[in-house]
Amino acid sequence: MKSSQTNLRAVGFSLLELMTALTIFLVICGVAFELLTVAMKKYQSESQVLNTFQEARFGMDQVVRDIDDAGYPPLNEYTSQPSNSTVYALAPIAWSPNYSTSTCAIGTTCTTPSGFDIILETKVDPTSSSATVQWIRYKLTGSTLYRAIVDKDGGTDPDGTTSGQLVPYVQNVVNNASPAQIAQFQIDYPAMFPSGPVAIFDYLCDSLTGPQECTNVGVDNSPENVRAVGITLIIMSPFPDAQTGRPKLVELKGLATRINNDD
Repeated sequence: MKSSQTNLRAVGFSLLELMTALTIFLVICGVAFELLTVAMKKYQSESQVLNTFQEARFGMDQVVRDIDDAGYPPLNEYTSQPSNSTVYALAPIAWSPNYSTSTCAIGTTCTTPSGFDIILETKVDPTSSSATVQWIRYKLTGSTLYRAIVDKDGGTDPDGTTSGQLVPYVQNVVNNASPAQIAQFQIDYPAMFPSGPVAIFDYLCDSLTGPQECTNVGVDNSPENVRAVGITLIIMSPFPDAQTGRPKLVELKGLATRINNDD
């Protein structure tokens, strides 16, 4: 009888064993929750980068299409010069100041176009019954790339006509970030900002030897002579990396070549 009672008392765990098991269980749960939190943060961060990339890609595609169509319809489509200049494209790219009265040189006497501001001249919908061509403008102000579409007015400067019609198009564009921001970006993305701000628009002009940088000496670098435009968009995710706290950037590059002649 005493032996049976002794065996019953031996069944179960001591308080120390229970405390040890509970401690191990809590440690395992803590590690599992930590791993889950890290995974959720990484997923959130990658989702933000993906959304940023998709928005930037959509914006890039539209800019490329607009530049490809610039200069339509050219004057040479008409057997005789129309009296109304709003029915044809005087040039693929409009400029400011002194549009239509005198030409200008990109990077010297032109306010527009520039590395962060471009005005295209084209008929947006060739099948439309409207005879008027449009001015399409892209302008970076702060970290927002704005876009405007207005009917061409032959008697006005395209800069003034489009300024009041600009609406936000692509957000968080950091091509022209402040020196302090660029210094921070260069730590993680040195190839994106090799020497400071990065122009969104890089112009190639026609020359006797083929398209060249419009700022090259000896090249006719007027907006009328632009053949192609290189496009670079550097977009920053609205939230930093969830694990490191560093900014997340996406860089997109494209080349648009106008298909319409301006002869």
